[in-house]
Amino acid sequence: MTTTTHPLAEQLAETRASFQQQVPEVVQATMKTATEALEVAGLADQALTVGDIAPDFTLPDATGKAVRLSDLLQQGPVVINFYRGEWCPYCNLELRAFQNLLPEFKQAGATLVAISPELPDHSLSVTEKHNLAYSVLSDVGNQVSRQYGLVFTLDESLRPIYKNFGIDIPASNGDDSYELPMPATYVIDQARRIRYAFAEADYTQRAEPQDVLAVVNELVS
Repeated sequence: MTTTTHPLAEQLAETRASFQQQVPEVVQATMKTATEALEVAGLADQALTVGDIAPDFTLPDATGKAVRLSDLLQQGPVVINFYRGEWCPYCNLELRAFQNLLPEFKQAGATLVAISPELPDHSLSVTEKHNLAYSVLSDVGNQVSRQYGLVFTLDESLRPIYKNFGIDIPASNGDDSYELPMPATYVIDQARRIRYAFAEADYTQRAEPQDVLAVVNELVS
């Protein structure tokens, strides 16, 4: 199955356009430079990709319940969405877009989970705010994200900018490391092999849920 429309991509583009209209050009230039530095450094090339074996993990969900990847895989393939935090508008669009397709993922026998480095209280906030019916897990300290090769440190030039936006990453994550995961989406089969991987240093780019669903449907067909 191939999707010809990309509703999430359109929403992301609209958000980018709105941001560009509201934020001073000097701030946009600083943010663009930081993103380009991650791209030049090959951040995305460090991430696990198709064919790799996904590391197993156990993380707490928004209610504190332990969720283990290998347990989920006993039921079928797993879709993992690594996101930066509830403060990220692009992440929120993506989380909602996957929620919209959750019935189709369930029909295909797949389990969807989202992972961020935020403390459980923030994961609960995300779950409630967006009415998410899939597990939102807390990877405090980015331990799992690190295993998947996604972790980077937010550039110092961006920290006062984020603060001016009202974003307090140390408070959200429970430490002052300013480490974040590069947004990424994986489809993992029951042998823990990665069958789809999307990791992009430009955080305004995300996997299209319809395309992810197509991969899942091929796995189970």
